[in-house]
Amino acid sequence: MLAFCDYIADRIKVCLQYNDPHELLDSIGKVRPDLNEDGSFKSTRKALEVTDRNGKRYQVIVTEL
Repeated sequence: MLAFCDYIADRIKVCLQYNDPHELLDSIGKVRPDLNEDGSFKSTRKALEVTDRNGKRYQVIVTEL
């Protein structure tokens, strides 16, 4: 069965970028895959970092259950 972590993480990123009517977010980072030290894929988990306008950083993680 396919995992849709890539798709879901991308949709979250796009929605955050274009749907912030109160302009509370300062930056939204790239979607990062979960990699081993050698660069190979560890899991389908995806993460992205978001910074609000006060400089507080958040990590959004999409993972299969």
